[in-house]
Amino acid sequence: MTPAQALTIWHKTALAQVHADAPDLTMRQMAILLTVYLNPPPHTVRALAEHLGVTKPVITRALDTMGQMKLVDRRRDERDRRNVLIQRTVQGSEYLERFARLVSSQTEDAVL
Repeated sequence: MTPAQALTIWHKTALAQVHADAPDLTMRQMAILLTVYLNPPPHTVRALAEHLGVTKPVITRALDTMGQMKLVDRRRDERDRRNVLIQRTVQGSEYLERFARLVSSQTEDAVL
């Protein structure tokens, strides 16, 4: 795939997502969501901040918004009550499934 094809896929995906009846996520929110869904749990604010190279307040703000959208949930770790675990939700799984299909369809169109 050429760089131009990759950018075309990204552009078409972004446009389709803007037109879709789905939440608009920032790049940071999408990176967090993909990290939570593509990597095995447990996920904590501290670990996500480390992984993305940002501060814990940045992650907390993003999780607040994503929690309102029901894309992730937060629960206290029963083994260590100081930790908050970030959990997947049905709505988050469905969102990413639709997004993956969207990327796939845009990829097929751009590469053909």
